Amino acid sequence: MYTHEDLAKLQAQSLKMQGWIRRQTFSPANEKTLRRFSSWEVSELIFRINQSTFRGKLAAEPNLPLGEVEEDGRQRWFSLEEINELRRRIRINRKTLMPWRAKGKRAFRAAIANFKGGAGKSTVALHFAHAAALDGYRVLVVDFDPQATLSHSMGLTDVGEDHTVWGIMARDLERETDRMNAAARGAESGTALPQRKLPASIRDMGLGMLRPADFIKPTAWPTIDIIPSCANAAFVEFASAQYRHLNPEWTFFGAVSRFLDSLADDAYDLILFDCPPAIGYQSMNAVFAADMLYIPSGPGYWEYDSTTSFIGQLSEALEDLSHGFENFPTGKIKLPKAFADIRFLMTRYEPSNELHQAMYDAFQQVFGPHMAQHPIELTRAVEQSGRFLSSIYEIDYREMTRGTWRRARATFDQAYEEFKSHVVAAWEKLEDEA
Repeated sequence: MYTHEDLAKLQAQSLKMQGWIRRQTFSPANEKTLRRFSSWEVSELIFRINQSTFRGKLAAEPNLPLGEVEEDGRQRWFSLEEINELRRRIRINRKTLMPWRAKGKRAFRAAIANFKGGAGKSTVALHFAHAAALDGYRVLVVDFDPQATLSHSMGLTDVGEDHTVWGIMARDLERETDRMNAAARGAESGTALPQRKLPASIRDMGLGMLRPADFIKPTAWPTIDIIPSCANAAFVEFASAQYRHLNPEWTFFGAVSRFLDSLADDAYDLILFDCPPAIGYQSMNAVFAADMLYIPSGPGYWEYDSTTSFIGQLSEALEDLSHGFENFPTGKIKLPKAFADIRFLMTRYEPSNELHQAMYDAFQQVFGPHMAQHPIELTRAVEQSGRFLSSIYEIDYREMTRGTWRRARATFDQAYEEFKSHVVAAWEKLEDEA
């Protein structure tokens, strides 16, 4: 017979292996660092200009960042900070290299969600975040998944549950309860409205006093921040049920949305949510805060079946919340919840696999214009990046053949560019008060 003590021992063994993997992957200080990018990558893959044009710009303006030349090397290598400085200062045919951003709008929010574990949610979130950062955007990623795959891939391994989405929700409960209690208490009859009480066990955590910045952590990428997750945050589903009982009028599904609304509109350009493989308190917070739903799915029938179940159950959950809270104040959240766009993205796709081709055709037939046209292909380099807690953008192309690396990067580049086109189309349409 096995108890929780045996499970704890197995976890301890696994943590040792995690530590070993991180030592092989991260720097000697056990911290993830971002590599430099060659002048070839900067010109052709990031700025998308000819190498000779790029070299000409550097020669003509010697005060521009010049990167570093490695020993016995001819190519220059640039940090992301230097790349962004070049992006701000270089003009090509009088046009800026800065990415497009909707004027006067807050950051655009996209939730990457599905039931199925292994559908590639964290992989897609990681690669889209890195691709957007290389594109010049400032990105905030929010890890809603207690498995914390995205957090670990971003280099965060020592995270307390107080500084996860659970902490944001507990903080919101305290603040919303105080706001309700401070509201006008006299009804027309002169009867005072009931005061909502929270136990000391919640008040004493001190989460109500935390600032938004206390939940946001930097990553190895200078223009990517993260609200991380951790395994201890798994109990958020149990805690949230208790919180709803303490204050039934608390619009729990709006906690993260209210948190993000408190950030300056220009603090970030893009906010990405990595959702858990379930519909619960955390995933509903992601859904209600999102402007767009991006739903990845593998190319098998079971993935299709799971995706069908996911959108069905999500629809029912959204309908229930719309009816259950229509008489309660929701702030900037409008009921029923509406999305600017919904997209389905096929992952782990093999173009030469007839079953994958048939499933892609089936997805396209069912979801029509909502189906992403550029599936993420399964390549050896993509598999290798996953094993080492990195995106293809973080892997130095010299660690494999350049052709293998380019094929892997191309599939994510195409998927990101399509994702970006949908973001741009929806961004400008966001209501000012959203």
